[in-house]
Amino acid sequence: MKFKQLSSLTCLLFVICCCLGGNILVWPEDCSHWVNMKIILRKLHSHSHSLTVVRSSKSWYIQENSSLHSTITVNPMDTEDVGPDYFKMLLERSLELQRMSPFFRFLNEQKDIANVLKVFHNGALQMISAILDDAALVKRLREAKFDLLLTDPAFPAGVLLAKFLHLPMVYNVRWLNAGDAHMQIAPSPPSYVPMYNSLLHDQMNFLQRTENFLRYLFSLLQERYIIVPIYSELLEHHFPPGTDLLSMQQSADIWLMRMDFVFEFPRPSMPNVVYIGGFQCQPAQTLPAELEEFMQSSGEHGVVIMSLGTTVVALPTAITEAIATAFAEIPQKVLWRYHGERPSTLGNNTLLLEWFPQNDLLGHPKTRAFVSHGGTNGMYEAIYHGVPVLALPLLFDQYDNVLRLQVRGAARVLQVATLTSQEFLEALKDVLENPLYRSSVRKLSELHCDQPLTPLESTTFWIEYVIRHKGAAHLRSEGNNLPWYSYHSVDVLAFLLTFTVIALLISIYVCKLLCCRKSIKKRKVE
Repeated sequence: MKFKQLSSLTCLLFVICCCLGGNILVWPEDCSHWVNMKIILRKLHSHSHSLTVVRSSKSWYIQENSSLHSTITVNPMDTEDVGPDYFKMLLERSLELQRMSPFFRFLNEQKDIANVLKVFHNGALQMISAILDDAALVKRLREAKFDLLLTDPAFPAGVLLAKFLHLPMVYNVRWLNAGDAHMQIAPSPPSYVPMYNSLLHDQMNFLQRTENFLRYLFSLLQERYIIVPIYSELLEHHFPPGTDLLSMQQSADIWLMRMDFVFEFPRPSMPNVVYIGGFQCQPAQTLPAELEEFMQSSGEHGVVIMSLGTTVVALPTAITEAIATAFAEIPQKVLWRYHGERPSTLGNNTLLLEWFPQNDLLGHPKTRAFVSHGGTNGMYEAIYHGVPVLALPLLFDQYDNVLRLQVRGAARVLQVATLTSQEFLEALKDVLENPLYRSSVRKLSELHCDQPLTPLESTTFWIEYVIRHKGAAHLRSEGNNLPWYSYHSVDVLAFLLTFTVIALLISIYVCKLLCCRKSIKKRKVE
């Protein structure tokens, strides 16, 4: 009898928890963006929330069948295939740019950024168009009665869907449009806020501030004249007249920003921005037996971990061989996440794997250094576990990420395009043997972990906050609704200037009039 009562109570509690859970529509981005979004979804699933993920039929990482979520698969038409070959082309172009002089590199970077933006935003346009043009799917989405839409707004398809369905919106965000997401919501003075891919920190001299200002202008122009026009026809067809893409992007209730000021340079913020940098990090779990045996076999020298992330399959052969040669000359064991043909110069101390549990390896006591491309996920895992980094930045925000660690003394950065075996070996030995790298990154780790809530707990709280209160409009700044001339008080300055000029002219006129009368009286007296 007691067992039946206990079972009934358990079932009742389960039903209550399920009833309390929200109904969340999720629009993620692929590759490494999906890796961290999936961690949030796993946490939300454990809180009994119902999750529905929108994915492309061409997705690399987002699986159609999952125990965490149901799936809506969209078949976008006429999109350029953004697959391994495309990222290989981007890598080759990046290495070519590294060999150019700074001036020509800057000009070519802007042209390349414009082309990449067109490719990715046109892909996003095809995705959202495929949904909004499907009346049956739109009806299904409306009838689902979602509580909010959680999206990574690197490209605004999820934003457009949220506004079309009139749903509260939460961002899992780092980059938006042509640069840092902060530029869309908070003041970002280019005098001390470095722009995307600038390789500058927050203490700039005059020439650096000039370059940063030019990058700031280019980002605004790219946003206004490359990105916005891509969606203009869609907005005219599916949204009320006067709907503006940039205003919609600014209207998210909560911005879960994937950064921590332990890593990022300080800058202005807003009340609805919540910083969750490193939310994907967690204490290291037990390794599989084979990996644990490999780690223990390193003895007192320890292990070097190397990974180039999710998008770059392999480096050019000459660079790969140079790295393999250098690895063969160190006493440490090496665990290298690697795809492709085995390097001919590979040493007996190096194990190649197509995949490994990176977070768990970085948290292992035998790990001595992390050779990385500088992706955000990896950098925060290195900070969390206190592992110094030898960085080989290749694409996108990786150059900015590794600069921030280098400035803080926790990383050494190499230029891949001109990399030699001797240069890589010297830098690797420096990171392994110089205690300043490890002490610097451990200090960052202490600061990063000293928080009242873990970043993942904070993430979950704010998503559930928006569900409970059906939005968080009270946290949104009215500054986002002002035209640019009002935001910067240009109209007020023009009014005050006009008033001052008129007052000055009137004063001059009155003075002249008084002087003339005085002169006339003086003549009459004479």
